[in-house]
Amino acid sequence: MKQSFGLHHVTMLSSDPVETLRFYCEVLRLHLVKRTVNFDAPDIHHLYFGDRDGRPGTLLTFFPFTDAARGHAGGGAAAALSLAIPAEAMEDWILHLAEQGIDTFGPSQRFGEPVLRFEDPFGLALDLVGREGVAPGPHPVLAGATLASQAPDATEALLVRLMGYEPAGEEPGLRRLAAPGGGQTLDLARGGALPPVEPGAGTVHHLAFRVPDDASLGAIRAELLAWGLDPTPVLDRRYFRSVYVREPGGILFEFATDPPGFAIDEPADRLGTGLQLPPELEPQRAAIERRLAPLTPAG
Repeated sequence: MKQSFGLHHVTMLSSDPVETLRFYCEVLRLHLVKRTVNFDAPDIHHLYFGDRDGRPGTLLTFFPFTDAARGHAGGGAAAALSLAIPAEAMEDWILHLAEQGIDTFGPSQRFGEPVLRFEDPFGLALDLVGREGVAPGPHPVLAGATLASQAPDATEALLVRLMGYEPAGEEPGLRRLAAPGGGQTLDLARGGALPPVEPGAGTVHHLAFRVPDDASLGAIRAELLAWGLDPTPVLDRRYFRSVYVREPGGILFEFATDPPGFAIDEPADRLGTGLQLPPELEPQRAAIERRLAPLTPAG
């Protein structure tokens, strides 16, 4: 196959939509580019954050389940996200996070890059990486993830042989794979068996990988079947079409098309300003809006 173009988005679980919005917009300075609902559970928000245009490859998305207990990272999921900044901006970000009352650890060195570790309000591990070639900007960009696979050799085989990732280095307990074309990286934890992930707030739900179009998505699904995996049918997520599969190490992968993008239901210069629903849910708008948790602080 070897048609993957790196990460399209990463989706996490949180528990408080107001705090999710505050942290990712005010602390990490990302843009809210789409406010919609979980299409499979429309009583829950689905919030998309990214660059101002909501480009694939910049996106962090959240399901804020208000009754979610705190989860714990473990085998069968991504254990941390990597967010890249220019290396020379690290000191500014250390000061900014300190001003926001965020505890940080480091910077340490990983694969020759400075890495600052901190957590979001729900316990999700975030690694701020000083990376060469990252353009200066107001917010970090999605750079990759650390994967806690339950079968790292099989996960690596899928990423390399089927998805075009390339070996890019090894350190104690970690093996790095680089996305086709460079930029994003995935670090495979190789320190032995880990307890299974406990899903909940502060954990990663799935990683989505970019594919250019519907034809490529169909080809990917066929190849996943040929590998003996069990992908879903192609699903229409309105802003992209996608296929999900549980890879051999237990991590949920999604393959998502770049088109049609987020401007399909609101103007490009107004992304994220209104609650957007797919056409099949539009007749239920009033009831859905009553049930959704508010996105503004009480009082």
